[in-house]
Amino acid sequence: MIKMNPHFAMLTSSYLFSRIAEKVNEHLKQNPDADIIKLGIGDVTRSLPEVSVKAMKRAADELGTEKAFRGYGPEQGYDFLRKAIAEHDYRGLDIEPDEIFISDGAKCDTGNFLDILAHDISVAVPDPVYPVYVDTNVMAGRATGYHHGRYEGLRYLEGTPDNDFIPTPPSDRVDLIYLCFPNNPTGAVATRDQLQVWVDYALGAGALILFDAAYERFISDRNIPRSIFEIKGAKECAVEFRSFSKTAGFTGTRCAFTVVPKVIRAADDHGKRHSLHALWNRRQSTKFNGVSYPVQRAAEAIYSPEGKREVDERISYYMRNARLIRDAVQRHGYNCWGGRNSPYVWIETGTDSWSFFDRLLYEASVVITPGVGFGRMGEGFIRISAFNSHENVEHALRRIEKAL
Repeated sequence: MIKMNPHFAMLTSSYLFSRIAEKVNEHLKQNPDADIIKLGIGDVTRSLPEVSVKAMKRAADELGTEKAFRGYGPEQGYDFLRKAIAEHDYRGLDIEPDEIFISDGAKCDTGNFLDILAHDISVAVPDPVYPVYVDTNVMAGRATGYHHGRYEGLRYLEGTPDNDFIPTPPSDRVDLIYLCFPNNPTGAVATRDQLQVWVDYALGAGALILFDAAYERFISDRNIPRSIFEIKGAKECAVEFRSFSKTAGFTGTRCAFTVVPKVIRAADDHGKRHSLHALWNRRQSTKFNGVSYPVQRAAEAIYSPEGKREVDERISYYMRNARLIRDAVQRHGYNCWGGRNSPYVWIETGTDSWSFFDRLLYEASVVITPGVGFGRMGEGFIRISAFNSHENVEHALRRIEKAL
């Protein structure tokens, strides 16, 4: 008989957003006329930038001719996109195009990166945290049990109102650290000094930082770093993940990238040091066939002057929604975080997170995200997403006001 990966049995429940979808679908079965407004999952609602659509069409036309047809592309990504990213996103940060790997999503890469790391490493994750970081480590066998809302075998870095949801390094040593800024779900952003503390810790401990910067484009404060590589020493200890999903509406189109500096080394069982860049390149060459040519041309177009203007307009649109949400919840006396350099607003309700979710779903037909789905420290909080139309956000806020 075929046997399953036993570590999957350690997963406590269905993926957070799958559970939300199940609750919404059940509500719609019982109330088929309900007009659901979704402010939960972080999916964009604005269309792709026109410049990207045009670039994708031109690329598709190329593939329709014998002369310009392309078959398998490079698993690491086409040079034209890697060069554009290096020039525009990492100018002055000493990141080379061949240190950039194009992929179909930051979510995929943060999980897949575990393929090249040893099984017995110690892992630190923030709490609250994007569930993928935790679940993929459980799937990889790094959890030994589950008690009181946490997996044994993982180190949790607690974010609270007292530290503005920006945890500090642990007192002892860990091997792998997940950081996400602007943070999902709390919307918190870290200063240069706060990130420098983490980089210094990683360098001293010989640890690796996996830095998820999927929401960096939403940062408006010039004093807040957008990349971990703006921090001294980060190239020796950090890998960065970014995505076009939220910035340019690629959630369905699928394109992202991971930056793996060549100078980072990982040791084998005999203490011999190997290039992490070479290991990731080997993994991608074996298990990934690359992102399609038209999609990569669409992503390249975002770096044109017209593309930047279109992306800026979309970011401003969503951030107006974030301000509306933040202002509304504060008027009702709730403490909140995010909504300034992030499309998420993290709200302290002081009540059971799923009960608050149910209340807004059943009484207002509005979907938010229960904070406890992001970890034990998320209990008593909810996350509201700014990804929707102005009209829907305003309508949802009026409904929420009545439900409260």
